[in-house]
Order: sequence, then structure tokens, then C-alpha cells
Amino acid sequence: NEIQPGDRIAIKAQFNRTQGLPFDNRGHPVSLMQIKATGIVKENMGDGRHITVDWTPVDPPREWFFFTYVGTVWKVNAGSWRSNALIRFTFNGEEQDLDSFRNFPYWRDRFGDEVSSLVDEGPEVQEYSLQDIINNGCFLTQPKLETILTRLKSKKNLIFQGPPGTGKTWLAKKLAFALIEQESDHLVRRFQFHPNMSYEDFIRGYRPDGDGTLNLVDGPFLEVVSDAKHDPDNCYVVVIEEINRGNPAQIFGEMLTLLEADKRDPSEALSLAYPRSGGERIHIPPNLHVIGTMNVADRSIAMVDLALRRRFAFVDLEPVFGEVWRNWVNDKCDIPLDFLESIEQRMTSLNDQIAADRTLGPQFRIGHSYVTPPEGESISDHVEWFRQVVETEIGPLLDEYWFDNVDTARDARSELLADL
Repeated sequence: NEIQPGDRIAIKAQFNRTQGLPFDNRGHPVSLMQIKATGIVKENMGDGRHITVDWTPVDPPREWFFFTYVGTVWKVNAGSWRSNALIRFTFNGEEQDLDSFRNFPYWRDRFGDEVSSLVDEGPEVQEYSLQDIINNGCFLTQPKLETILTRLKSKKNLIFQGPPGTGKTWLAKKLAFALIEQESDHLVRRFQFHPNMSYEDFIRGYRPDGDGTLNLVDGPFLEVVSDAKHDPDNCYVVVIEEINRGNPAQIFGEMLTLLEADKRDPSEALSLAYPRSGGERIHIPPNLHVIGTMNVADRSIAMVDLALRRRFAFVDLEPVFGEVWRNWVNDKCDIPLDFLESIEQRMTSLNDQIAADRTLGPQFRIGHSYVTPPEGESISDHVEWFRQVVETEIGPLLDEYWFDNVDTARDARSELLADL
């Protein structure tokens, strides 16, 4: 449905090969993709299944190595050097720089030179994809994750909202890694808003120096903007936890306008409240994305400014239990499936009660994160583990929910622990 007339498209086939390669693979299988045809989209039928394309066969097919994708449809966005190289190879007829790919940190140990001067040396880069999010303990389906990632790429700004314990912060960081296709704390910067945060803290303002003078200093957001502008081959992501705990309209200032996807261009640049010179104008580059998280159950937080809502895509996260959750916790933490089924029934019953309460509602349900141990944590006594979670985490939350009805909170806690 996203494909538009005029878009470039290619037919690919992906598989692995061990022999007959144009480089020494040392016996390791190499991921290979054949480009069999290229084309220009003429029409989208709008049914999610059919488009009309003016095809040009590629005979014989051209072979591309390492940076491949097994899925049927792959939307390749310009930005990273790997994506840019694939686009030029497919549509411009350029040859693949195999030496750069062989010596990229992810492939270097298997296929690279002993000493490589073709790529920048630095910390090992671990590739990251949507499948890695699922493997790490996300219980959303891959199509759902693909939709969320697509919205982030097109809207540039996205907010996860939902009840406590639904994995908003965790998923925000993992989605950022999937967008940039690697785990990188340099390309992904994390912040948390709070009531005392201001425009001067986050964007730019005057701050005292050691000698008592005031200096105009860029805040962390402008630093990321500058880094992204000077590194157009990579995507950058700003992750803001509790984005509505501060005052986003006040903290972002004129940056709130520049966040819009259709204003990521120098022609849309604006002057800042604290300019460094009379002619200084700032814009946000298209390779910078923003992901926020929002707890909709916090009574202390006011409604979100409508100007912020217009500039962000909003994704609701729900408590997710079910077979996928049970199997993951059983496999990673060795908790028996029958006990996990009992936890699921108890949590579902509690959430139904919370959702039906007129003073609370669905946004106050309790998420699966409360009863999902960290990956690899060994639970020797699963009954005692669940009892402690209820007594020290879920129970106090219920006391807060029903602060004016102590009996309801006590009964709900007892139901969670009954007949363990």
C-alpha cells in the first residue's frame, strides 16, 4: 500500500552459497541475493496486493553478497552506506565493493582481511533486525513490528503509549536499533523528560562558566542534530522516555515545528530563540528520528499538546500474554508451562477487573513485563518468584489504584496468590 507510482522496484532471490565465490570465504556459507529484474512502478491498485510495473529484465542476474533479506518484500531506505551501495548496485549498475563488505565488523571475522584499511576501525558492530526484537522477548508479531517500523520511517517521529509494564521503553530502544540496523549507543541517544526540564536544557541556552560568565551552550538535542547532519549515511535516533512528563511544547520550542517529516529540509530552517548570529537558521535532517514513550495511566501527567500529537505517530501497546509469552518465558527462564498458564489466567482476570472499573479503565491494566523475568535469569522457585513480584511490585500498584478502596486492593492481591 505504501508503494507509489514512480518508485523503483526490483525482483530478487536470496539464498546461501559456499563454493564458486569471487572471494575467499574460508568454507563459510555466504548470504547471496540475485537481482533478476528492475522496474518503475506505474500504478498501485490499492488492494495491498497488486501493482503495475514497467520491468527491465536483468539477464544474467547480478549477484549481491552479505547485505541481504529473506523476506518477500524489502523496503530499502537510503541512509546507511550499505543501503546506499545496494541501491546504486541495483539501479545504477555500479559494482559492489566487496572488500568494504568483507571487512565490515559484522563479517570481518569470517571473510575479512587480517588487517583492513578499507573500513574505519572501531568497536564491533552487531547487526540488529526486527527478528532480533522477537528473539529478545517481544511478543508482538513480525507484521505488527514491520508496520511500526514503517510508520517511524515515514513519520520520522513515533510515541509508544500504554499501561505500565507493556515494554514501552524496552521496545523503543530495540526499534531504534532495528531502524539503524545495528546496536549502537552512538547512533541512538536516550533521554528522559521531567517537570523541571526546559528548552535551555534540551535545545540551547545560557549556562554559567567557572569564571562566573554565561556562555551560549547547545543542549543534547542540537548536538544530535549536528551529528546527523555531518553523517548523512547513517540514521540517528533520539529516544525520549516519559516524553509527556515534561512540557514537550516548551522543551522543544521551535524544534516542534521542525520535527515534521515534510520540514526536514534546509529550506524550512528557522531561527532559534538563542541564535549564535543574526543569520543562523537551523533545520532537522531527514536521517534523525525521535521515539518517545508515554505512560497513559499516570494521574500526575496532563493531556498531550495537540501540536505534539500532529507531529508524532502514536502506537498503543497492550498487555500481551498467550502462547508466545508462555513459550518464551518457559524457554528462557525454565518456568513450567502449567504455572505460566495459571499466571496468565490470574493476570487476565485482574486486568478485566481493572478495565471494568469506572474509576480506572483499560489504560490502567498491568502489563506482561511485571511477570516476564529478564532473559537468562534462572528461577529456582517459580512460586516464590511470583509471590515476590505480587508483594513488592503488583500489590503496591494496586494499592495506589484503589487508594480509596482498601478492601478491593487487598482482595485483588489475594486472588493473584490464591492456591499457589
